[in-house]
Amino acid sequence: MKRRIARQPVLLTIGGALVALLFSLLISSAVLKLSHAEPIDVFREVVKYGRKPNQLVNMINKSTGYYLSAIAVAIGFRMRLFNIGVDGQYRLAAMLAAALGAAVSLPAAIHVPFVILTAMAIGAVWAGLAAVLKVTRGVSEVISTIMLNAIAGSIVAYLLNTDRLAVQVAGSSNIGTRPLPGSARVPGLNLISGSDNKVFGLVLLAVAVGIGYSVLLNRTRFGFDLRATGLSPSAAVASGVNVRRMVVIAMLLSGAVAGLVGMPQLLGASYSYSLDFPAGIGFTGIAIALLGRNHPIGMAFGALLWAFLEESSQILDLLSVSPEIVKIIQGTVVLTVVVVYELVRRFSLAQQQRVVGEQLSSDESLPAGATA
Repeated sequence: MKRRIARQPVLLTIGGALVALLFSLLISSAVLKLSHAEPIDVFREVVKYGRKPNQLVNMINKSTGYYLSAIAVAIGFRMRLFNIGVDGQYRLAAMLAAALGAAVSLPAAIHVPFVILTAMAIGAVWAGLAAVLKVTRGVSEVISTIMLNAIAGSIVAYLLNTDRLAVQVAGSSNIGTRPLPGSARVPGLNLISGSDNKVFGLVLLAVAVGIGYSVLLNRTRFGFDLRATGLSPSAAVASGVNVRRMVVIAMLLSGAVAGLVGMPQLLGASYSYSLDFPAGIGFTGIAIALLGRNHPIGMAFGALLWAFLEESSQILDLLSVSPEIVKIIQGTVVLTVVVVYELVRRFSLAQQQRVVGEQLSSDESLPAGATA
C-alpha cells in the first residue's frame, strides 16, 4: 500500500506538468492565430533557432543566474516565507562586491572566493533585515522585502556615480565600477562546439548550490526542522523547534544564495557592475521556483525553459511576429502550472485517503488473527 500511495503523486505530478504544457501551447497557438501567424511554423522556427550553438551557450548562461535566483526564493518557500527581495539583494551584493573586488589586490586562488563570499555576506545581511523585522515586530516579509528592494535600488543608484564608486566606461556613455583584475575573473568553459562564446565557469557553482540545497533540505536535521516549520509552526514548536530562529536562518540562507545570482555574469563576462548589468532576475526566480515546485531538478528545467524562450524570441522579428508573444507564453506556463499542480495536489490527497480507507476496510473484514 505504501508503494501505491508513493507512486500516485509522482505519476500525477508528471501528468499535471504535461497537461500544463499542452494547455499553454494551446493558448499560445490561439494568440498566434489572432496575430495572423501559423503556430506550427512559428514553433518550428523558434526551436530551430534556439538549438544553434551560440543560442545554446547564451541559454545556459542566462539559466545559471535564473537557477540561483530560484533556489534563493525556494529556500523561503519551503518555510512559507516569501522573499520577494532577491532582486534587490543580488543587485546590491553584485555592485558592492564588484567595487571591493576591484579595490584589493589578491592572488587568484583568494580573489575569486573573496568576491563571492563578499556578495553572499551582503545578500545575507540585506535579507536578514527583513527577518529581524518579522521576528521582532511581526512585519510581513512580503512588505519588508518589497521596500528593501526599493532601498537597495536607491543605494545602487547613489553609489554608482563617478563621484563615488563608478568610473566612465571607455568608448561609451556607460558608467560602472572599476574593472575587476584578472585574478578575480573566472574563465569560461567550451561546452558547446561551434559556438563563439563560452559557458560561464560559475555554472559549476550553480550545480554545487543545487546539490547543497537538496542535501540540506532532505538529508539534515536543519532541513527537516525548516520543512516542518513551513508545514505547521505550532507542531514545530511542540517538537522543540525555535521558529523565530528558523525564520532568521532561512532568510539569511536565502539572501546568501541571492548574493550569488549576479556572480556568473560579473566574474565571467562583465567584470564590472555597470548601468546595463542584468536586472529583474530576482523576480524571474519566483516564477521558476513555482515552475519547479521548489525541487532542484525541476527548477533547473524551469530555468533552462525560461532562458530558451527568451533566446529563441530573437527570431520572432524576422517572422513578423511580436516578440511579446514569449511573455504571453511564459505567463501562461506559470499560471497553468500553478493551477494544475494545485488540482493535482488535491486529487492526490483524495486518492491517498481513498486507498487508506480501502485498506482499513479490508483489514476490518479479515477474520480475527488473520493479517492482510
